[in-house]
Amino acid sequence: MRCLTEVTGVVLAGGRSTRMGGQDKGLIELNGLPLFEHVIRKLALQVNDVVISANRNREKYQAVGLTVLSDILPDYPGPLAGMLSLMKQLHGEWFLFCPCDTPNIPADLASRLWEQKGHASAVWVNDGERDHPTIALLHKKLTVPLENYLASGERRVMVFLREAGGHAVLFPNQKQNFININSPEDLAQWENI
Repeated sequence: MRCLTEVTGVVLAGGRSTRMGGQDKGLIELNGLPLFEHVIRKLALQVNDVVISANRNREKYQAVGLTVLSDILPDYPGPLAGMLSLMKQLHGEWFLFCPCDTPNIPADLASRLWEQKGHASAVWVNDGERDHPTIALLHKKLTVPLENYLASGERRVMVFLREAGGHAVLFPNQKQNFININSPEDLAQWENI
């Protein structure tokens, strides 16, 4: 698998995590390792650099030695705010975003998105059954359109990606690679795998 030096990987760990009772989801342990570290280990082999988007417990995220950046918008306005914040604060051209609660992303995630982006400035994962818009490769030129979209009060990731001219990249028969751990029940199931 080729490492994409043109791409910065971003672990999105800035949400409220309401379905986990407000716990910082990225720090919840799965098989002895915080969820966000599972994602880092997979991403780090695929891209030039990995950074973390986190709004709470920054020192715990910083303990792994990576850059940790917070939302520039107040009140946790969702994953798009994390995406915008990172694109505004970093110098890279391409960013591969991945939520902290998807510990099983495939080893060819970055290369498949890269190879199938065509001329699009945004591509995201589709597992053959559903879209996963927060697992997405975005170009920095979407910063201003994204800023305007959020300023208009919109928050829907899928709507923005489509408006930006993006398209899904199919990862057929890989549903298990993109499952989110959203609840204690999900975590218990994963602990057994």
